[in-house]
Amino acid sequence: MDTVSGGGALDSLRWQQESYKVADKDDGMLTQEDFFALLTKELSYQDPTKPVENNEMISQMTAFSTTDGVTQLNEQFTNFASSMSSGQALQASSLVGRSVMVEDNSFTLVGDEEVKGKLVTDEPASNVVIYVENAAGERVQTVPVGSVAAGESAFTWDGKESSGYAAPAGEYRFRIAGIVDGKSTELSAMTYRKVDSVTLAGAGGSILLNLNGGSSMALSDVVEVSEG
Repeated sequence: MDTVSGGGALDSLRWQQESYKVADKDDGMLTQEDFFALLTKELSYQDPTKPVENNEMISQMTAFSTTDGVTQLNEQFTNFASSMSSGQALQASSLVGRSVMVEDNSFTLVGDEEVKGKLVTDEPASNVVIYVENAAGERVQTVPVGSVAAGESAFTWDGKESSGYAAPAGEYRFRIAGIVDGKSTELSAMTYRKVDSVTLAGAGGSILLNLNGGSSMALSDVVEVSEG
């Protein structure tokens, strides 16, 4: 009997196995190209009498698409967060040399200067008086205001004591009292602080404004910005 040698028509009937190489990734993540290469490899080895169910194949593709989508979303969010941080840093740097308002009645007097602030009341108030106190709690100046409407009212202290002399540098605070609805009430005060410099990576990675007098505050705590 004649022996049939390999080649010719019989060779064309053999399974042609294709080789696939998963692209090297520094992060070890599979791309869509890698996934479909592995899927094709899996199909080439399956039992022809028991092919992979459509549902199973769709499930694998859906799982990969979901994972790939989450990865892309994470990358987009990282880029967005980086962009936001850069924008905040630029915004903060533009505040150097300007004054910002904070919800605090304490402030630092550096030299012979005026100090600006705002008093806040939810209802109209009468007989309003602003007291300026030093770090020891001693009253150095009293400024009568009179009646104010509900909301915010701006005021300025000239930096001088009751004697008329300039107050020494140091820590001070505004204490504001008035009559609201027939009762003696202490009103809230906000003050302006001048920004000397900016720390771009402070505690917790937040952007800090370094104020005159050595104190600092988070950029997110700024209520208002003034030119001077």
